[in-house]
Amino acid sequence: MVDLPVQPFRFKGGKLHLLDQRVLPWKKTWVKCQSARDVFLAIRQMVVRGAPVIGTVAAYGLFLEARKAKKEGQLTRQRIEKAARFLKSARPTAVNLSWALERSLQSLEGKEDMEQALFEEAQRQERENIAWTEKISRIGAEIIPHGARILTICNTGPLATGGYGTALGAMIFAWNQKKKIQIFACETRPYLQGARLTAWELKQLKIPVTLITDGMAAWTMEKKGIDLVLVGADRIALNGDTANKIGTLQLAILAHHFRIPFYPFAPLSSFDPHLASGEEISIEERNPREILFLGNSRIAPSGTEVFNPAFDVTPAKLITGIVTEEGLISPPFSESIPGALKKLP
Repeated sequence: MVDLPVQPFRFKGGKLHLLDQRVLPWKKTWVKCQSARDVFLAIRQMVVRGAPVIGTVAAYGLFLEARKAKKEGQLTRQRIEKAARFLKSARPTAVNLSWALERSLQSLEGKEDMEQALFEEAQRQERENIAWTEKISRIGAEIIPHGARILTICNTGPLATGGYGTALGAMIFAWNQKKKIQIFACETRPYLQGARLTAWELKQLKIPVTLITDGMAAWTMEKKGIDLVLVGADRIALNGDTANKIGTLQLAILAHHFRIPFYPFAPLSSFDPHLASGEEISIEERNPREILFLGNSRIAPSGTEVFNPAFDVTPAKLITGIVTEEGLISPPFSESIPGALKKLP
């Protein structure tokens, strides 16, 4: 097992504390949450981000709401269901959020003590995240050859999962297997998860990384001889179309051009059995300020129009395979994905 350099949240002494990823790598600040509203704002404002971890944090948020309601003498199933709907609306693209909250609601069936049931389910999800991320990292490391030059985008490490990571987890495991890989990380505009978070996590682990701007991907593939493109996934349709951080689609197109294998990494909970294709995936659009400003400095003229989707969708035809905790899913995805989903609890 790999020692995790940091966890994105901690629940101790009856309190939920979230590592504020908005201010990394400059400082480590913890944000305390005491209700579903606190957790909603933290997810919406990206204090915590990453599809798997926001699901677990939301599960703790539902427990906090139950505890708060109990103290107020107003704990009912209706209030918990309302809080779950509210939490789901924080980030519409990542399916793990709704999946985790549905599991929390199901845990209430036949239980008199709703507060305790929700707490136990949140703890269960936290433990499961650590277990499946170790599995997916080990499985992913198997497809990484010695000396591979790997390109990635966004952040798919412990900060995004609450465990070992997905795509970045596989790279961490490969490095610890002495495979001497080279990692190239896109900075991931406009929120700079690659520059701020991926580079920071790798530095904590003393793993070298080369940072590039998103627009350098094609030239890097050609001149640096990239062998693999490994990315995360926020939602995957039944046909294999995959939503991930904005900029992923262009990497997939470029990888196809240069004949580079392209692998998304995701737990089975990121697959949406209700979506036939990526055309049905809801794409979140975020505040224009993220593009108009760099920190507190405006970088575009006042009045400039902005299009700021947080995700894009990579069509299944550009995907070599999808790495999950249950193994590699290969094309044709319309046949392999439904079979894999039968293993979901």
